[in-house]
Amino acid sequence: MVGWSDLPADLSNAAQIERLRSHLPDDALVISSDLIRASATADAIAGNRDRLPHDPDLREIHFGDWELQRFDTIPDQDHLRAFWDNPGDVRPPGGESWHEVATRVDRAVNRMLTAHAGRDIIAVAHFGAILTQVQQALRVGAYEVFSHRIDNLSVTELHKKESGWHAAQINHLP
Repeated sequence: MVGWSDLPADLSNAAQIERLRSHLPDDALVISSDLIRASATADAIAGNRDRLPHDPDLREIHFGDWELQRFDTIPDQDHLRAFWDNPGDVRPPGGESWHEVATRVDRAVNRMLTAHAGRDIIAVAHFGAILTQVQQALRVGAYEVFSHRIDNLSVTELHKKESGWHAAQINHLP
């Protein structure tokens, strides 16, 4: 489980980076979490787009004591299963719950939408952060949203309308 550990991204596939950069709207703003894997990816795809400062509220789930461990090495398997099977208020020791992640990411998204109303925004974030917004767009529970894949360098396109978020595409690989 990789959450707040500041590990680098693999950006060695220049063709894939270029496909992604070309797929995204030219006049969009680019923002990322402050973790190097997201900020370096944002820098790689930004091109001539305006780059906003990193936002730590776009970070991945904080796994606390479970950070950088494999699932099968966590001593309290019941607690681990409860975190993934009943996401909500269950948190890893020293980490954060799904509701806390969603509140944090919502705060960042609301700041962006208020400060840059009417603009397209490319937010380079992480699996958990992206899924908090997909959950709203699909109007499903946290358990259901965990069934979605979010691959590295994929695009999840969400549109904010008066009726709320709507998902145009999830985990699209240009």
